[in-house]
Amino acid sequence: MHFHWSPEPVILNPLPTAVFAAVMLCWLVFAGAFLLRRKPSVTGERKGDPASKLGIWLQGVGYALVWMLQRRMFTPPLPLGIPFEILLGAVTIGLAAGSVWITLAAIRTLGRQWSFQARLVEGHQLVTDGPYGLVRHPIYTGMFGMLVATGLALSHWVALLPAVLVFSLGMAVRVRSEERLLREAFGADFEEYARRVPAVLPRLL
Repeated sequence: MHFHWSPEPVILNPLPTAVFAAVMLCWLVFAGAFLLRRKPSVTGERKGDPASKLGIWLQGVGYALVWMLQRRMFTPPLPLGIPFEILLGAVTIGLAAGSVWITLAAIRTLGRQWSFQARLVEGHQLVTDGPYGLVRHPIYTGMFGMLVATGLALSHWVALLPAVLVFSLGMAVRVRSEERLLREAFGADFEEYARRVPAVLPRLL
């Protein structure tokens, strides 16, 4: 007796497929902002904080979870009906696009001061305008938004919560690391800024 196995065909559900394509396009722009950007020349680097490497590693684990634990391709995360799928799809695309926008705006605003790892450079200034008027760490806001949008677009629902928790822990480590340096450098000016502007999630009102 011979058995013939053939893979189950992938059915392209239009709405989840469009959401997936939009999020992947945002990922190309988002990743390009980090990978293709020329590293600015920096002289006289003053101080860094190696503790931020732990935060980077934890954020990487969060991203790995949403990419590795995927549901069946081009299907909604939960079968709750067309109105829910449309609403969730719009939220997912808006979240991804907004995350790309705030990340690009933050990198452009920082200029030569931007670095993936926490550090201060000679002549470092406290940046509080542009996206830094909304949150103190807009790049982390964008990274978190892309994590959630990716989870909604392709992950199995059981992966999203642990991914968010691990990523948030890494983000907290990096925020604490960077703000330790900023408090040492700018003292009362940074304290006033921190009282006025939230760390990662913007106020809705």
